[in-house]
Amino acid sequence: MALDKLKIFIEERPDKFSTTGFEVLFNPTELKLDKSANWPKVATAGRDTARSTFTHGDAYTLTVDLFFDTYEKRKDVRGYTDKIVDLVTVQGGLYRPPRCKMTWGDNTFDGRMWALQSLNQRFTLFLDNGTPVRATLGCSFKEWRSSKDEALTTKRSSPDVAKTRVVKSGETLSSIAAEEYNDSAFWRPIAELNGINNPRRVAPGQVLAIPPLTPGRRS
Repeated sequence: MALDKLKIFIEERPDKFSTTGFEVLFNPTELKLDKSANWPKVATAGRDTARSTFTHGDAYTLTVDLFFDTYEKRKDVRGYTDKIVDLVTVQGGLYRPPRCKMTWGDNTFDGRMWALQSLNQRFTLFLDNGTPVRATLGCSFKEWRSSKDEALTTKRSSPDVAKTRVVKSGETLSSIAAEEYNDSAFWRPIAELNGINNPRRVAPGQVLAIPPLTPGRRS
């Protein structure tokens, strides 16, 4: 059975990707996927530790080293590596670097789109005339997701999960309750969850956890 190669499909026009893609010369020996969630601390009077509340998640980061060697062919390795360089170079028609998709056999990386965030090129073998014939490219890709994809992927409507919001200038807990629950009388659950004693003393920029309302609760 033929060896499946990692294949990269480059964006040719906005949201239109190459259907053929190109294969790397040698499959990577390691893929590193990182993802983090942000839980900033909220200062709360009377607590021994600050309360942490979720605000947002960060996109996946995919880190991989790609190896290229054209010594036996006596060809310039940049004929292959420049395809990766294009991913961090502004392209005509897009007015930005192109995004990409990747597959490796049955691994489609969940259909994610990626933007090459950083690239490190190391050339380690040369012909007598200085032509590079061996290179390792350190690549760091960042997941890219459209607003539409985000809305379809992220489940925000669960009635038993609290959400968060940032306090704007002039807002009080009552005005926030009116906006969130259509009833300003529901400020108390917000105050209780965030350890606030005075509902009028919230500061612009403060992150508040907004609890779901318990059925039948009035305030």
